Amino acid sequence: MTSICVLGLGYIGLPTAALLASHGHRVYGVDVRPDIVETVSAGRVHITEADLDGLVQKVVNSGLLTAHHTPCPADAFIITTPTPLTEDRRPQLDFVFAAADSIAPLLKRGDIVIVESTCPVGTTRNVAKRLADARPDLAFAGGGAAISDVSVAYCPERVLPGRILIELIDNDRCVGGLTPVCTERAAQLYESFVRGTVLRTDAATAELVKLTENAFRDVNIAFANELSMVADHHGVDVWKVIKLANRHPRVNILSPGPGVGGHCIAVDPWFIVDAAPEQAKLIRVAREVNDRKADYVFERLAATIETSADKTITCFGLAFKPNVDDLRESPAMEIVERLGRAFPGKVAAVEPFIHVQPPALKEAGVPLITLEEGLNRSGAFVLLVDHTAFLRVPSERLGGRKIFDTRGGWGRV
Repeated sequence: MTSICVLGLGYIGLPTAALLASHGHRVYGVDVRPDIVETVSAGRVHITEADLDGLVQKVVNSGLLTAHHTPCPADAFIITTPTPLTEDRRPQLDFVFAAADSIAPLLKRGDIVIVESTCPVGTTRNVAKRLADARPDLAFAGGGAAISDVSVAYCPERVLPGRILIELIDNDRCVGGLTPVCTERAAQLYESFVRGTVLRTDAATAELVKLTENAFRDVNIAFANELSMVADHHGVDVWKVIKLANRHPRVNILSPGPGVGGHCIAVDPWFIVDAAPEQAKLIRVAREVNDRKADYVFERLAATIETSADKTITCFGLAFKPNVDDLRESPAMEIVERLGRAFPGKVAAVEPFIHVQPPALKEAGVPLITLEEGLNRSGAFVLLVDHTAFLRVPSERLGGRKIFDTRGGWGRV
């Protein structure tokens, strides 16, 4: 059994900590938010994720997972803190570096430090340098030492919200250390609970692999979103175009939407652009297309509703993707907020995965209502997220409304 300290108990940190504990490791979960520490300590969860609540309750009750405000001594440290963008779209690494600084006094010879947070290329090496500066009594890779006292590596997650526990176990993992020994030691830790293949590489390659995966998705979604605007220009149904085009044996166009959300795809490509602006021109344009799509949807909605006699608007969905409660970078949230301000007192939102009105909606004057309440309203219906509950709505319940469908589930205006 290895003792592991997981720093950050969010969408990745908490499932990772729970899985490690369920495989026999002694896990100390750490978060700066007192409410999260209190919730996890009681065996409960603060995020919606399939089967996570039961797993957390089990490992907390067994004593293998405990939650803390500050790091605890351990054999391995895994950093899963957020890496948001600044206002000028540059990576903000303060949380990662703060986590590294917090564990520096606890390190001893033989420990492993693994960064899981999505980071620009070179971050893992910078983490090792900070640790080396804080602990001159220990040798770290990258500082000229022939042998490292503490192994430092990078291992990004590649999971789908709603399937996190499944994919943390079954998906292949890419582990990159600052030396081959660092790589091997970190890989062995992941092989204690991962059924997929644990792929060995170096830290810089692993960092770029993570960014590449999300940039690839972003570029392909941008093509679909741009195509949807081209189709609108010609008065053509984009979903019919995509369905027929995808009958080509080498064409696989994704589905358009109101934009791109989530902490990964909507954020990570900017890390590539920031570090290599002259080389990453296509990646930048794709990001701009997807950011612009939310503006396009809002402007089209507003222009049509402005001329309607009944300006009542019901928006279906706030999350960034179907069947989750995650609002991070959600284009649906942005559109609903803007509609609320443009049409005061006329807009309501339906989101079955959220039961408390988000502060942003309260500020915009948009109440959160049930699905049944939403279907009983008059005026325009706007499908922003293709939650399963929405797609199951009988077509007769939609009759007589102006339908704005950004997901292709209800039929478009």
